[in-house]
Amino acid sequence: MQVGIEHVRRGYGRLLDCHHQVGRGMDRFDAAREKLREAGHDDLADELRDRHLPAGAVGDRWTYELVEAFERDFLSPIAEFEASARERLADGEKHVTERECQREWRDRTDGEAWRED
Repeated sequence: MQVGIEHVRRGYGRLLDCHHQVGRGMDRFDAAREKLREAGHDDLADELRDRHLPAGAVGDRWTYELVEAFERDFLSPIAEFEASARERLADGEKHVTERECQREWRDRTDGEAWRED
Protein backbone atom coordinates (compact mmCIF):
# COMPACT_ATOMS: atom_id res chain seq x y z
CA MET A 1 0.00 0.00 0.00
CA GLN A 2 2.87 2.37 0.64
CA VAL A 3 4.03 2.08 -2.95
CA GLY A 4 0.44 2.64 -4.02
CA ILE A 5 0.18 5.91 -2.08
CA GLU A 6 3.56 6.98 -3.46
CA HIS A 7 2.22 6.52 -7.00
CA VAL A 8 -1.00 8.39 -6.17
CA ARG A 9 1.07 11.28 -4.80
CA ARG A 10 3.18 11.30 -7.96
CA GLY A 11 -0.03 11.43 -9.99
CA TYR A 12 -1.18 14.35 -7.86
CA GLY A 13 2.10 16.10 -8.65
CA ARG A 14 1.48 15.59 -12.33
CA LEU A 15 -2.03 16.95 -11.92
CA LEU A 16 -0.53 20.05 -10.25
CA ASP A 17 1.92 20.34 -13.13
CA CYS A 18 -0.98 20.13 -15.60
CA HIS A 19 -2.81 22.83 -13.63
CA HIS A 20 0.25 25.11 -13.78
CA GLN A 21 0.89 24.47 -17.47
CA VAL A 22 -2.72 25.11 -18.45
CA GLY A 23 -2.66 28.32 -16.40
CA ARG A 24 0.46 29.50 -18.21
CA GLY A 25 -1.15 28.65 -21.53
CA MET A 26 -4.28 30.59 -20.65
CA ASP A 27 -2.14 33.60 -19.67
CA ARG A 28 -0.58 33.44 -23.14
CA PHE A 29 -4.02 33.28 -24.77
CA ASP A 30 -5.08 36.32 -22.76
CA ALA A 31 -2.00 38.20 -23.97
CA ALA A 32 -2.80 37.10 -27.52
CA ARG A 33 -6.36 38.40 -27.10
CA GLU A 34 -5.01 41.87 -26.40
CA LYS A 35 -2.68 41.72 -29.40
CA LEU A 36 -5.49 40.50 -31.65
CA ARG A 37 -7.65 43.45 -30.59
CA GLU A 38 -4.78 45.90 -31.13
CA ALA A 39 -4.31 44.43 -34.62
CA GLY A 40 -7.99 44.95 -35.46
CA HIS A 41 -9.11 41.33 -35.17
CA ASP A 42 -11.97 42.02 -32.81
CA ASP A 43 -13.88 38.89 -33.83
CA LEU A 44 -10.98 36.64 -32.77
CA ALA A 45 -10.33 38.65 -29.60
CA ASP A 46 -14.02 38.44 -28.69
CA GLU A 47 -14.09 34.68 -29.26
CA LEU A 48 -11.10 34.20 -26.96
CA ARG A 49 -12.64 36.49 -24.32
CA ASP A 50 -16.16 35.08 -24.48
CA ARG A 51 -15.71 31.42 -25.33
CA HIS A 52 -12.25 30.05 -24.59
CA LEU A 53 -10.79 32.00 -21.66
CA PRO A 54 -13.71 31.49 -19.27
CA ALA A 55 -14.21 27.85 -20.30
CA GLY A 56 -13.26 24.99 -18.05
CA ALA A 57 -10.62 22.43 -18.87
CA VAL A 58 -13.03 19.53 -18.19
CA GLY A 59 -16.68 20.40 -18.59
CA ASP A 60 -16.99 23.77 -16.90
CA ARG A 61 -14.38 22.98 -14.22
CA TRP A 62 -11.10 24.84 -14.16
CA THR A 63 -7.94 22.91 -13.36
CA TYR A 64 -7.70 24.34 -9.84
CA GLU A 65 -11.12 22.80 -9.16
CA LEU A 66 -9.88 19.43 -10.42
CA VAL A 67 -6.83 19.69 -8.16
CA GLU A 68 -8.99 20.56 -5.15
CA ALA A 69 -11.49 17.76 -5.86
CA PHE A 70 -8.71 15.20 -6.34
CA GLU A 71 -7.06 16.18 -3.09
CA ARG A 72 -10.31 16.34 -1.10
CA ASP A 73 -12.17 13.36 -2.56
CA PHE A 74 -9.36 10.92 -3.32
CA LEU A 75 -5.86 11.78 -2.12
CA SER A 76 -6.68 12.72 1.46
CA PRO A 77 -9.00 9.75 2.14
CA ILE A 78 -6.65 7.17 0.57
CA ALA A 79 -3.62 8.66 2.37
CA GLU A 80 -5.51 8.49 5.68
CA PHE A 81 -6.47 4.88 4.96
CA GLU A 82 -2.88 3.92 4.09
CA ALA A 83 -1.53 5.59 7.25
CA SER A 84 -4.18 3.89 9.40
CA ALA A 85 -3.49 0.47 7.87
CA ARG A 86 0.28 0.99 8.23
CA GLU A 87 -0.20 1.92 11.89
CA ARG A 88 -2.31 -1.19 12.47
CA LEU A 89 -0.15 -3.62 10.50
CA ALA A 90 3.38 -2.24 10.86
CA ASP A 91 3.34 -0.04 13.97
CA GLY A 92 3.41 3.00 11.71
CA GLU A 93 6.72 2.02 10.11
CA LYS A 94 7.29 3.14 6.55
CA HIS A 95 9.40 1.26 4.00
CA VAL A 96 9.17 -2.03 5.89
CA THR A 97 10.38 -4.10 2.94
CA GLU A 98 13.30 -1.76 2.32
CA ARG A 99 14.29 -1.81 5.99
CA GLU A 100 14.35 -5.62 5.95
CA CYS A 101 16.44 -5.62 2.78
CA GLN A 102 18.80 -3.04 4.26
CA ARG A 103 19.25 -5.12 7.41
CA GLU A 104 19.84 -8.30 5.40
CA TRP A 105 22.38 -6.71 3.08
CA ARG A 106 24.24 -5.04 5.90
CA ASP A 107 24.27 -8.28 7.91
CA ARG A 108 25.98 -10.01 4.99
CA THR A 109 28.96 -7.68 5.02
CA ASP A 110 32.28 -8.63 6.58
CA GLY A 111 32.84 -5.18 8.06
CA GLU A 112 31.43 -3.69 11.20
CA ALA A 113 30.51 -0.35 9.62
CA TRP A 114 26.89 -1.34 9.06
CA ARG A 115 26.24 -3.43 12.16
CA GLU A 116 23.35 -2.38 14.33
CA ASP A 117 23.54 -2.73 18.11
